[in-house]
Amino acid sequence: MLEETQKVAVALLYDRVNAPKILAKGEDELAASIIDVAGKAGVPISEDHLLAETLAKLELNQEIPESLFRSVAVVLAWVYRFQGKTPWDEHDI
Repeated sequence: MLEETQKVAVALLYDRVNAPKILAKGEDELAASIIDVAGKAGVPISEDHLLAETLAKLELNQEIPESLFRSVAVVLAWVYRFQGKTPWDEHDI
């Protein structure tokens, strides 16, 4: 388990057809860079240390396992609400 003060970041790609997959992941300085790039690109950033830590164990480009669907769905629902969209809108989140 990572120290609570250690930064971990995971970026997900969700195309609304397949399960979300790991687009980028990193710890410490790399995590800070991922968060910085996402922020500058206007990508919503959700903080869930335990979920990020769990997702970081997956391989890059790996789809999330079914056991994490519910946890990731909560984050995706927040992103949709944050952007004022629904999963059925034509534009990606």
